[in-house]
Amino acid sequence: MARKKLDTLTEQMYYVLLSLTKERHGYGIMQYVSELTGGRVAIGAGTLYALLARFEKEGLIQLAAEEENRKRYRLTDEGRKVLEEEFDRLRRQMADGERVLREEDGHENG
Repeated sequence: MARKKLDTLTEQMYYVLLSLTKERHGYGIMQYVSELTGGRVAIGAGTLYALLARFEKEGLIQLAAEEENRKRYRLTDEGRKVLEEEFDRLRRQMADGERVLREEDGHENG
């Protein structure tokens, strides 16, 4: 049975995949996401480990190493593809929003 492709990612899913463009362990992922987003996005341990298990099962990430009871993960080629597709989807949303808001600004001031 074919895996159902993720159509969209939650914000937390997106940032977990984004953090795994470099090899990281769970706590490192949480720290990186928090630093990258200025604390705006927080990922709890339960959510993180559920996502890691799901992503690993779906072939989006793989175990890279295990040292001192810390598992380090990294993106697979499929995971990179899903991340880039989500990035493109978000970029299109931003472009649509900019177009609409600029049109509204033009009508209000015109």
